[in-house]
Amino acid sequence: MRLARFSKYAFVLPAGIYIVAFFGYPVVKNLTMSFQDYTTRTFFTGEAPWVGLENYIHAVTSRLFVPALVNTFLFTVGSILGQFLIGMLLALYFHRRFPLSGMLRSLLLLPWLLPIIVSSATWRSILDRDSGVLNNTLRRLGVIEDPIPWLSSPQVALIAVILVNIWIGIPFNATILYGGLQEIPEELYEAAALDGATGARAFWYITWPNLRPVVGVVLVLGVVYTLKSLDVIFGLTGGGPANATQTIAIRSYETSFVQFDFGGGAAYSNILILISLVFAIIYLRSNRRALDE
Repeated sequence: MRLARFSKYAFVLPAGIYIVAFFGYPVVKNLTMSFQDYTTRTFFTGEAPWVGLENYIHAVTSRLFVPALVNTFLFTVGSILGQFLIGMLLALYFHRRFPLSGMLRSLLLLPWLLPIIVSSATWRSILDRDSGVLNNTLRRLGVIEDPIPWLSSPQVALIAVILVNIWIGIPFNATILYGGLQEIPEELYEAAALDGATGARAFWYITWPNLRPVVGVVLVLGVVYTLKSLDVIFGLTGGGPANATQTIAIRSYETSFVQFDFGGGAAYSNILILISLVFAIIYLRSNRRALDE
């Protein structure tokens, strides 16, 4: 029994070492940096004076913190709602069997497979005010008279970024939700149909309860990924115009790699981690309570 127990730990040990080395150490290092005056000078002198909560106080009291926090909230909520609703509709649609459904599902994955920076560059061209395909198409259809400054107007830029992020995240939601739908036994729908529960009633009383664990995973991963999203915003607007698309992730990047205040950037990133943990704990507990009931 001792040998069997030792064998279990021996098989787990390599994975544990990998996690500690490549995930645990960076997290601890980032947390430590947030309490230090860690700048480019530190790389030469090796000195990083301990400043306590100064970096966090400076981050929270910055004039851009509240706008960035609001933009982060709007960007996350808008992206998650759009991705989840459209992904759910596509998953339900592809759950039905029809010709070429397999090929169409494969094509649906293309936006997810493209590098984010490539997608951002493509959408930046599409949303260009003067030569973009979207404005030209809308003008020819008579929907608009004057071109919309999608990426150069403080009132519209955040909406444009959210729409692009929705487009990027739809394949992930649709794929995971489609896999969850495949696990629901067809016998449940057949039995419900005999009792007159079809369409929306079948979805509410059969599909949704059986899909809730998968929905929980999709939402938690989606929120965590969207909160830290940097590349799509950076590729489209760089946080502008006039800080209209500034988020906490953008503030962390600019503080670290533009102002070279690595301690301050670490403080911003730890605030993001805290927000993600709070959301994950609240949602998972509420979801577990609902499943127990």
